[in-house]
Amino acid sequence: MKTAYTCFCTDVIHEGHLNIIANAKKYGRVVVGCLSDKALIRYNRFPTVSQEERVRLYRSLEGVEEVVIQDDMLYDDVITLIKPDYIVHGDNWKDGPESAIRNHVEELLKNYGGEIIDVPYTYNEKVKKIDMQLREKLAMPEYRRKRLRDLIKMTPIVKAMEAHSGLTGLIVEKTVVEHEGKLDQFDAMWISSLCDSTAKGKPDIELVDMTSRFRTIDDITEVTTKPIIFDGDTGGLTEHFVYTVRSLEKMGVSAVIIEDKKGLKKNSLFGTEVEQTQATIEEMSAKIAAGKKAQLTDDFMIIARIESLILEKGMEDALERAFAFVKAGADGIMIHSRKKDPAEICEFCDKFRAEDKKTPIVVVPSSFNTITEEELASHGVNIVIYANQLTRSAFPAMQKTAEDILRYHRAKEVDDRLMSIKDIITLIDEI
Repeated sequence: MKTAYTCFCTDVIHEGHLNIIANAKKYGRVVVGCLSDKALIRYNRFPTVSQEERVRLYRSLEGVEEVVIQDDMLYDDVITLIKPDYIVHGDNWKDGPESAIRNHVEELLKNYGGEIIDVPYTYNEKVKKIDMQLREKLAMPEYRRKRLRDLIKMTPIVKAMEAHSGLTGLIVEKTVVEHEGKLDQFDAMWISSLCDSTAKGKPDIELVDMTSRFRTIDDITEVTTKPIIFDGDTGGLTEHFVYTVRSLEKMGVSAVIIEDKKGLKKNSLFGTEVEQTQATIEEMSAKIAAGKKAQLTDDFMIIARIESLILEKGMEDALERAFAFVKAGADGIMIHSRKKDPAEICEFCDKFRAEDKKTPIVVVPSSFNTITEEELASHGVNIVIYANQLTRSAFPAMQKTAEDILRYHRAKEVDDRLMSIKDIITLIDEI
């Protein structure tokens, strides 16, 4: 008997999935693939139930004879193992980034005469509502908050991009690219104090208060589902930091990063060009410990940012602080540098990893931007943050547009480099 294979990545079965199974049954024995968690997160989905629960759900469906785990979104593993006569899929994968997957599958099937069956995608209000309910579930604080820890376990390196508004949050949420036949996307969002302050036209000196910064989080969480890492600057007074931790937890933020400096905050990339005072190990450790004591869930992370390399205090000072902060309860260590050569960052990571195999390491390659994610992962880095690139790319484009409109006294000359309003509003979901 011939085999018809389809792959599901859903937590909830609706009539679209049942239609796929009904069509698959016309061609032979139905085998359903359960896309694994690690493949799902590259496929612009995040599971709300476990892989085992999804397998049980698919096995319970009428007409399904076997369920297997699919670890490769490109189908290489299951096609090699099963050699299905037919791959049955909704026709929505014929366009957009997913078309790369379809093209790859088609080439694999040609090797032995297999065939793709494209089933018209099911669009109706009921299906749309179920999809929206799944999305809303992912956006709920209790689901969003724990996702960063899950990602650290499931992916070689977590990629976070800065967001400073609802619209930039949607860009981070929805940008998916096809590269070398695979889909890729950002895993998390970084809410930077620099970009938040800049968007409000204020200097980056902790002038924008937490109430205003929490409003930015609200704007982003209302329209997105990905985990959030919050730039907590110095954390402020320890007595204030404990309340910040509680507030961030309630909002569903996954982590806060605080730096070991005190006094008036100055941007780290100024280094020793401006006066910056590093907190003592004891002061920073006490703040970390107080924050950990205040938090109510095991999901939330407090990550200690070390400024020793920025302030030219040396590698040994950076490592001493890192081990002390982990001992104080830090859930991760962020090491920063303003050098263009990533050598000292790699050296720190290697030396830290020689003593500590588990504590997550975070880096922000703004200056040392030639190093790749793969290279960082090879040195034990778990999270890479692209901390300000959206802000820095938007500003020159907006400034040039404003200058040209003034120069030509009309908007025609700038029109060919503008995104259409129609394309922009397609980012925004309508209820």
